[in-house]
Amino acid sequence: MMQSNSFLLYGANGYSGELIARYAKQYELEPILAGRRKEIIAPLAGKLGLPYRVFDVDDTTALLAALREVKVVMNAAGPFQFTARQMIEACLQTGTHYLDINGDIAVFEMIKRYDEAAKKAGIMLLPGAGFDVVPTDCLALHLKKLLPDAVSLQLAFASVGGGLSHGTATTMANKIGEGGAARKNGKIIRQSLGKKGMWVDFGVKKLFVMSIPWGDISTAYFTTGIPDIESYTGISRKVYYILKVQPLFNWLLRTNFVRNGLKKKINSRPAGPSDEQRNKSISLVWGQVSNATGEIVKARLSGPEVYTLTAYSALLIIQKVLTGNFSAGYQTPASAYGENLILEVPGVQWR
Repeated sequence: MMQSNSFLLYGANGYSGELIARYAKQYELEPILAGRRKEIIAPLAGKLGLPYRVFDVDDTTALLAALREVKVVMNAAGPFQFTARQMIEACLQTGTHYLDINGDIAVFEMIKRYDEAAKKAGIMLLPGAGFDVVPTDCLALHLKKLLPDAVSLQLAFASVGGGLSHGTATTMANKIGEGGAARKNGKIIRQSLGKKGMWVDFGVKKLFVMSIPWGDISTAYFTTGIPDIESYTGISRKVYYILKVQPLFNWLLRTNFVRNGLKKKINSRPAGPSDEQRNKSISLVWGQVSNATGEIVKARLSGPEVYTLTAYSALLIIQKVLTGNFSAGYQTPASAYGENLILEVPGVQWR
């Protein structure tokens, strides 16, 4: 029997998935843990006292059976280019709401194409329910409301004291050598990674940032309609200048030899930041909009460490959907729940 507080958590064996599972009780939610590897899922389920299912997203019969048990699925199994499409197409058949913690522009754009089908099925498709892209999406909408005629948007984020999970690092390895992206005149354009660099005052401190192909290149346009969008992340200036010569070697970086070597190195490291590291880390977000006359408005916020924020924001959105608070079709976090959604995450504040 379907429980009103249950949801399917696919990829529970991953770093972010496990955090979502661990924090679910704080939101009075009971996830059904799911993934491909029973040897990892079963012990985790036993430890947390939760039910579990073992299946691959390419096993359509098993996937449909699991989705029929719940109203909502949270896909935490990245890289999402390999899992999102199968799960969304199954959700359309079962009438299950689809959420994920994706940050890949191409995946957002792919999911957007299912908007009409989702509306007909009466379900919501909301990718980017974690740090990718809840805080930046909410900040983008906040700035749009402050300057309604904005034509340019810049967003930047940084983590102070944090680290990367295997999933995030693997996604980055799969994209290495692909370059960057921005939005110009409403169109996504390809450009070199780190094409631009600048100093940003995050309130807590000033940090150097460089342009990257963050999910907001897709989502912030949907949320705000602002035609020119750039996204940035904090980085050391030394690494930034090294990346300036990366285009000369992109052909090599795209080879399986290099990418598989990076993944092997990633897997030899801890799964992600320790609880102690996360407790000591903070996330910082900054944004700026300008209009055609040159008027500029800025805003910034701070919050808990990025993976902690991901777990809280994901669970917050799941809770809303389970209580009937959703909009059918493709949505972004801020288009569905407004600019103040981020303020419902513990520890977040405007700077």
